[in-house]
Amino acid sequence: MGTVEPGAIGQHLLACLYQAGVGHIFGVPGDYVLGFYDLMAKGPVRHIGTTREDTAAFAADGYARCRGMGALAVTYGVGALNTVNAVAGAYAESSPVVVISGAPGVREQREDPLIHHRFGPFRFQREIFERITCAAVVLDDPVIAFRQVERALAAARQHCKPVYIEIPADRVMALGYPIPQETPETPSSDDSALAEAVAEAAELLGRAVSPVILAGVELHRRGLQDALVGLVEQARLPVAATLTGKSVFAERHPAYLGVYEGAMSTENARYMVEQSDLLLMLGVTLNDVDTGIYTARLDPQRIVRAAQNEVVIRHHRYPRVLLADFVTALARSAKARGEAFPMPAGPEPWDFPAPDRPMTIARMVERLDRALTSDMIVVCDVGDCLFAATDLRVHERSEFLASAFYTSMGFAVPAALGAQIARPDHRALILVGDGAFQMTGTELSTHARLGLAPIVVVLDNRGYSTERFILDGAFNDIADWRFHRLGEVFGPLQGYDAPDEAAFENALSEALVNRNMPSLINVRLSPGDASIAMKRLAGHLQSRVKGEG
Repeated sequence: MGTVEPGAIGQHLLACLYQAGVGHIFGVPGDYVLGFYDLMAKGPVRHIGTTREDTAAFAADGYARCRGMGALAVTYGVGALNTVNAVAGAYAESSPVVVISGAPGVREQREDPLIHHRFGPFRFQREIFERITCAAVVLDDPVIAFRQVERALAAARQHCKPVYIEIPADRVMALGYPIPQETPETPSSDDSALAEAVAEAAELLGRAVSPVILAGVELHRRGLQDALVGLVEQARLPVAATLTGKSVFAERHPAYLGVYEGAMSTENARYMVEQSDLLLMLGVTLNDVDTGIYTARLDPQRIVRAAQNEVVIRHHRYPRVLLADFVTALARSAKARGEAFPMPAGPEPWDFPAPDRPMTIARMVERLDRALTSDMIVVCDVGDCLFAATDLRVHERSEFLASAFYTSMGFAVPAALGAQIARPDHRALILVGDGAFQMTGTELSTHARLGLAPIVVVLDNRGYSTERFILDGAFNDIADWRFHRLGEVFGPLQGYDAPDEAAFENALSEALVNRNMPSLINVRLSPGDASIAMKRLAGHLQSRVKGEG
């Protein structure tokens, strides 16, 4: 067992992050974190300045979903507390984000209790983040600081959850103590339980007439896309995805059925999943979003459910069976069924753009689907852009990012910043409602400053469309921004106004070839326009809001 070389605590933190694959840290400077920023500027980890602290956290979330871990650095109090919503979203959606907060120095905390940015006892901030992270540490003791850093980052990797690391200003350059490196405990399956679970599942699979895989978000977070493809192609099984797991499987693969979310699904996906006599639910989270507000019709007697640490087959429960081990072993045991998947037919000709035809969500999504290329990653905000986007078919796996469960408005524009920096070989297509853009769209100026070239499609219906369809009222109306003119404020940005199909086609065609700056298409939509999935969702939520359910 080796030892960690002595060095400054801040240097050790940066070195561990870099070793974990974090090459960029997002954030806004503040006095208590400036020493850490100065140290960062002298090393290989690059700082990406954002317009706000919460957008830094959203960007780190997008980065983490693409690279396995993301990080942000902010100042104490006013900076850190501004990230709470975004960090809570990362926790809810299992995204390993490292929150680094500067803090007043240890001596300052002891001798100057009225120091600025304080909002109570200094421990309060750590206690707040303890509720929305899987590990929270304060690096105030040089003797144990190195070990605290390593354990926190290990927890983020193991649990796929955010962690909180607070570093007092006078500890950034303090020398830490060299300590023996720990050999981390690697989670493992119980061999007997794994063998029995695989044997029972394989037997059921061999007898099934219409088996289907339902793939969930945990497959993405655990990096199990290859294992999923191996199972699908070995057993020749059709596969649907949950909404939170959308794009965990390449959506133009002939085995792909579409997104299943109960009554909000396409008819084909819903029929294939619900009529299946054996449903392999792999890495699926059973929340109200993925079950279509509990409209899913799934028979537990016909389900094999594999989560991160257990497999449940009807009334049989197999604990200590890791999802990765189960999927890999089942692929080895499964026998091929039927013929190879037929190649999908090409898109049928259609009449877009139709002369003088106003834009609608359905026509817009179909046109965007035909425009998607293999180097695009779709980043979607919440609301109807999310529900409508279930019909988009990305080319490769893990190329669709959204806050689909926590559903935080304002996710898309900053998350796309993190995604594009994490995957510079990809170009972002950002779908965002006008209300969500007004919350965090300022981060598009950072895209422009860094020379990124996302295509931003703003669904401009002058209000909060989801809430309108649940319970209409003037409280759902918002200011009418001229989104297409933001280039005059944000810097190099090409804006387009698209009230009809001809204007949208022209804008999209130009945006696809413009790789020098961001392109923003302001799509004018009727406030009454909505996707079919949105209308179904609203119907299920109306009675709940009115107190009838």
